[in-house]
Amino acid sequence: MSEEKSYPEATPPEGEGDDLVPDDPARRKLIWGGMGLAAVTYAGAIAYPLYRFLADPAEEAAELAKVTEMEIPDDELPEPGSATIFQFGIRKAILIRGADDAMVCFSAICTHLGCTVDYQEDQDRIYCACHGGVYDAETGQNVAGPPPRPLEEYRVERADGKVIIHRS
Repeated sequence: MSEEKSYPEATPPEGEGDDLVPDDPARRKLIWGGMGLAAVTYAGAIAYPLYRFLADPAEEAAELAKVTEMEIPDDELPEPGSATIFQFGIRKAILIRGADDAMVCFSAICTHLGCTVDYQEDQDRIYCACHGGVYDAETGQNVAGPPPRPLEEYRVERADGKVIIHRS
């Protein structure tokens, strides 16, 4: 017959080691909450681009069609020789006011990968900083870089102390 060996219990003497492993439920909740927040953020970072890829193009076209005209009061116009970017429906647009007070308006979305373009006053050009795309500030024509086509142009009218921009 074999005898069972008994071993002494591995517990520290009473009063010693109580501070080594704190049993703090608030701390445990904070750690689990942080891990949950990280998981939700990670899932969102994956899900949003997937949703944008799978979104119905007809929905976007319907949203674009909702706003076809916009009015800007004269006191909100950019100074001559400068530009302003504004929200035109669900997309951004750029209104350029030349030194001669002539105005042109284009979509502010680069035709290469959809970045927002900006007007560079010192060089009188529209520039996309993402990949170095350059557009002509008067025509919206792509002149350098990777953009495959010109910016979409909007019609600009002046009437009764305001500027009316039309998506044609």
